[in-house]
Order: sequence, then structure tokens, then C-alpha cells
Amino acid sequence: MLVVAGDPDLDRHLTGPEHPERPERVEAALGGIADCGLVESAVVLAPRRASTEELVSVHSRGYVERLRGICESGGGMLDADTVLSPGSYDTALLAAGAGLAAADAIERGEGEVAFVAARPPGHHARPEAGMGFCLFNNVAIAARSLADRGERVLIIDWDVHHGNGTQEIFWDDSRVLYASLHQWPLYPGTGRLDETGGPAAPGTTLNIPLPPGVTGDVILRALDEVVAPAVESFAPSWVLVSAGFDGHRDDPLAGWRLTAGDYADISRRVTGFAPRPFAGGIAGRQEPASRGDRASRGSRASRVVMFLEGGYNLRALRLSVGATLCAATGGSYRPEPASSGGPGTPAVEAARKNRHMEA
Repeated sequence: MLVVAGDPDLDRHLTGPEHPERPERVEAALGGIADCGLVESAVVLAPRRASTEELVSVHSRGYVERLRGICESGGGMLDADTVLSPGSYDTALLAAGAGLAAADAIERGEGEVAFVAARPPGHHARPEAGMGFCLFNNVAIAARSLADRGERVLIIDWDVHHGNGTQEIFWDDSRVLYASLHQWPLYPGTGRLDETGGPAAPGTTLNIPLPPGVTGDVILRALDEVVAPAVESFAPSWVLVSAGFDGHRDDPLAGWRLTAGDYADISRRVTGFAPRPFAGGIAGRQEPASRGDRASRGSRASRVVMFLEGGYNLRALRLSVGATLCAATGGSYRPEPASSGGPGTPAVEAARKNRHMEA
């Protein structure tokens, strides 16, 4: 069953009519849930704001207060790309709280997969500063909460832009494995192969930089040959996803060539990294499964929370979210065929060799 967190009626983060990160993005994402037939069975969570203490688990108190002050003073530009309006702070609290509420709902057994349909996105937000449309790092706040409760957390970031904020937050935290597949070169300019974690957490950062023009077969190969072995060794008890859809071929801000059908395939692979549920339906700790075992589980995946990150063509976003969530919950909704034949195989091989050397 799908759990949905986020309330577009409470969205007061106004970025202006020409800004690509706009409120209509959440409406498009929710439209994708309707298109794939999951609305009637979905569990919709009540809005919940993150507390200051939850925010400062990954951000400095000074940054949180500075952001609040700018919004209370009428808004302004946080950086060249990131707009603040009077309602931005409260909307960002709701986005961060939605991720926490979604994880709690999954832990209570209310569903196996959750989707955080909220904005602003988060994976570029660093401890001391927001950037790249992001204010608070929603996925990192949820991951830190879970790790502090004794969980081992895998964060898969398939947004076309590297999640520099998430990487920085967990750089030296061995409880979290951060794996990013992203276009290179591209904003924000981080995410090289040799960025693999700090001295207390070597090998727990995994970057797979890929060229423009990438198609779905290349992403799947990277997941199978590079990410999957790392996941098996790490044995996560939770899977969190920075689910950006700006890798779609119609997105205006990047150069990958993915389709909604590719996102269905990627989603099925990634939810297969989640731990198996017990007979009672709630997942727990386990020994790492083999790749064949994971592939055969289908809709049995559990303890997965997906966070809306990028995706700026509304039609592409709607199609991709629908395909992603249907696949994640064991269904089949493929409004576009998968793509293949693009560049990137040498980059995947380089990432595989680098990971083998790190191991």
C-alpha cells in the first residue's frame, strides 16, 4: 500500500511565475498518482511540521534562524536560484515534517512505500546554507532521525543533479550509505568518483557521474553492477530515495534522455534494495539478500520512502511519478517505453572499478 505525505493546499512557497520550481509541480506529481490508479487505496497523512530540534539535527541553528528571519521580513533571494517568500519557511517546515511523518507511518505498518509529495526540494541544502531551490534537506532529516534510532539507512539519489548537501551531511556517518547517480558535468559540480566518504565512514559515499544523453539501460546497469554490491555489503534496514525526475528527456534543466518507462524500471530496482518484510508485514533487520532474491520480490518491498526532488516539465513529472510509484507498489503503469542506446557505459565501468578498489 502507498502512503502519501504532503498537502498542496498549505503550500505558500511562492517563487514567481517564471521560476521552474513552482507549486504546480506537486499538483503534477499528485496527478501521476491518480493516473496510475493508486489514489483510492493510498493512505494520506495529515500535515506535520518539523520541529526546530529536528531541523538542527542536520542544519546549524544559525542557518535555521537566518532562514526564518528572511521570510518573516518579507522574503528575498537566498542565492541566485533560490527564492524566499513570506510563506517559504512554514512550507519548508511542512516538507521536512512530511518525510518524518512518512517514515513513522511505514514503521507503524500503514504501508510499504511512502511518497513525500512536497516542496521545496532538499538534497542541495547544506548544513549552513540552502541552495539550488532547496531550503531544508528533507531526506537527510528523515535519515538522521532513523539512524539515531539505530537504523542503517540507504539513500539512493537518482536526481540528475548531484545531492551535494546530502553527501556533506553524511560524509563521516557510517550509519548512512549515500549513493548518487547524476549527470557530469552539471550543477553543483560535486559528486566525483573519488568522493567516497570521510575518515570515520570510508566507502559510505558512492558517486556515479554519468554523461549527458544517458538512457535507461545505462542507469539500470549502474544500479546492478555498482550500487547493488554496495547495498548487499551495507545491509540497510531502510531505503530513502531522492526521487528527482529532471533526468526525463523533456526536462529543461539537464541533458539525460530518460522516459517514464525508465523510471518504472529504476523504481523497481531501487525498491528491491529494501529489506524483506516479516510475516506480519512490517520489515525488520535481515541479512543482505542476493540480487536474484531481490529481483524476485516484486511488490514485497518495504520500508521505502521517496522524496520529490527535481523535475520541471509538468507533463514529464506527472508521467514519471505515476510510473515510479506504480512500479514501487508492484503494479505496471508505463505511459512511455523505456529508452536504450545512450552513452555512459565507460562511466559505469569506471565507477565499478573504483568501487572494487575502495572495497
